[in-house]
Amino acid sequence: MSGANHTDLASTFRRLIERHGPMPVSRYMGESNARYYASRDPLGAGGDFTTAPEISQMFGEMVGLWLADLWSRSGRPDAAYVELGPGRGTLASDALRAMTSQGLRPPVHLVEGSSALREVQSGALSGAQFHDTIDSLPEDHPLYIVANEFLDALPIRQLVMTEKGWRERMIALDGEQFVFTAGPNPMDEAVPAERRAQPVGTVIETCPAAAATIEAIARRIDVQGGSALFIDYGYLQPQNGETLQAVRTHQKVGVFDAPGEMDLTALVDFATLADIAAKEGLAVETATQGAWLEAMGMGLRAQALSQRSPERAQEIAAAHARLTGTDGMGELFKVMAITPRGGVRGAGFG
Repeated sequence: MSGANHTDLASTFRRLIERHGPMPVSRYMGESNARYYASRDPLGAGGDFTTAPEISQMFGEMVGLWLADLWSRSGRPDAAYVELGPGRGTLASDALRAMTSQGLRPPVHLVEGSSALREVQSGALSGAQFHDTIDSLPEDHPLYIVANEFLDALPIRQLVMTEKGWRERMIALDGEQFVFTAGPNPMDEAVPAERRAQPVGTVIETCPAAAATIEAIARRIDVQGGSALFIDYGYLQPQNGETLQAVRTHQKVGVFDAPGEMDLTALVDFATLADIAAKEGLAVETATQGAWLEAMGMGLRAQALSQRSPERAQEIAAAHARLTGTDGMGELFKVMAITPRGGVRGAGFG
């Protein structure tokens, strides 16, 4: 069935390109990931990739403690826990356990479009309410929103500098093979003025879906209160270059190898997203994942777990190093917190 899906979507893309001309990168990525996530649980050793919550319970516990601390210092409001793209529910389970230890027992709302993953999440989180988008989330109390490795899978646009100026990067056909090409329409106005003067061949990526998500969440928090914590691989300063990549069975593969059968992601532009939230009047703080987890006390938690289970000490130390180390996820992954203007700031950001 897996091969059939691959053939079906690749064939569909070829027919569309033959009939209508080159396809934007955003459409290719969006439709590929929609097919991919709708049909499987991609996580874990038997899937295609492993996320931080699957590496160690400590990750979700730090998230839960961050939320509980913010909640306590904000006067213990009647708040809801929201997670965007909650995977198997592992992060939520670990975070909720840590929150409960501090007296916070919020209702759980999960924004998940995959029926396959909803089934897994229902088993892990009884009583959770599901939403297709953030639009149907409660509007009458603060929302504590968490999104781990959610933004990186949203479809990006790529702009490429040509001898005629900036153009949208498209996907065309060379025989049966997918190839990148430059679109016909000038796109110079879509590039910030200070970034337009670039060598021919330079690629800039933007993610309208991520920008819209941050804007909508910022407005919700501004009105309702609460916070949002985004954790993903990305960069804190604007940068050029293409970062679109594909992963299948824990290996990097070509981005055209198997549309609909592999996970397509791109680095998250936290610099732009932080500006969007700040322009909505909210407080924004960023850090590397390693620095934030250490500031939240992951080192002490690792020691406590090792003392409780000495036979797992090596495993716990390895997970700690992978999540916080500069040669692991600690430097590549970033954390961005959004909180109300003039309100309590979240811990761990220095």
